[in-house]
Amino acid sequence: MSVEAAAPKQGLKGRVMSWAMRKMMANAGAGGGPGSGGGPPPWVKAMMAGGGAPPSMAAMLMTSSGFEGREKILGDAVALAIRTLKDTTPYQHEANDALVKMHLNSVAFARDAGVLQDYVEHDIKTMQPMLQRLKGMIDKTGEKEIALAGIFDRTACLYQLCMDLESTPGKRQFTFPYTTVLDISRRIGQFDLTDRDMHELWLKPRLLGYAAVLGVKIDVSDIGPDNKVTVTLAE
Repeated sequence: MSVEAAAPKQGLKGRVMSWAMRKMMANAGAGGGPGSGGGPPPWVKAMMAGGGAPPSMAAMLMTSSGFEGREKILGDAVALAIRTLKDTTPYQHEANDALVKMHLNSVAFARDAGVLQDYVEHDIKTMQPMLQRLKGMIDKTGEKEIALAGIFDRTACLYQLCMDLESTPGKRQFTFPYTTVLDISRRIGQFDLTDRDMHELWLKPRLLGYAAVLGVKIDVSDIGPDNKVTVTLAE
């Protein structure tokens, strides 16, 4: 077979391999954060690093959960989620329950001590290493979407808090996360904070503060009648 005749087949194989790699990376949860242990399977990592193609097309088409070697961690996480969701007394607990209560306890203390603004500024300060790295990416590429992706999609403290986070270009929307616990805690006298307090004094200024460091303007909506908050890139 001539070189000319072989070229089209080689091109087709290359396209199939490229498609299979993208498929595998998506199925394997590519994009896990540093230290997460996730991402594409080893053969994809090897290929991306210049390690060559897998030994067969079957290997290229195989599927991976992305948790190979981390089965115990996954099992522990699932068991914890089940234990939390089984707890319905005195209210239906949610997977973000501990994070919500930590925020409420800290904000109530800071407000009562008269240092809430200092606490918000401290939170933004502790995020500087991540925010400055994101800012460098935004400055280099001009892509403002990086701000929303970095604040919400790649930050566990946000996507674990906002469990139904919906991400679309230029927009993030989620259910206000403090309502359930605030309702019951006010009834038993644990906290006297309101949804408006938590939104105006804590959640909104933090998000606006992060965006300011990134050099990007965002709009943070009020809590809507559907208990949703919408964050958008400002024009």
